Amino acid sequence: MASSQEYLDFILKQLEGLGQEISFRKMMGEYLLYYRGRLFGGIYDNRLMVKPVQPALDFFENPIYESPYPGAKPMLHIKEVEDAAFLCNLIEAAYPALPTAKKKK
Repeated sequence: MASSQEYLDFILKQLEGLGQEISFRKMMGEYLLYYRGRLFGGIYDNRLMVKPVQPALDFFENPIYESPYPGAKPMLHIKEVEDAAFLCNLIEAAYPALPTAKKKK
């Protein structure tokens, strides 16, 4: 099942506190999410999922891991999508631990 444009719009609205530095790319019916050019997660089947870097894990007592699609590495399933401040703080905290984009040859 592909993610809806409406869910993407909702998540982007929740992340407005991060300013204009949020971007996305549509990929096979799903959406990859970037902050300051670094991939931090995505929307898969209308679920917000974030890379399980340690600063993000520190926000949860019992993190929920799910695979975004069959065969993928597990990611953090973020259920607190109604809390815009929480989401912004989570992404901001995770940013330093996210890998930088690889240069294309």
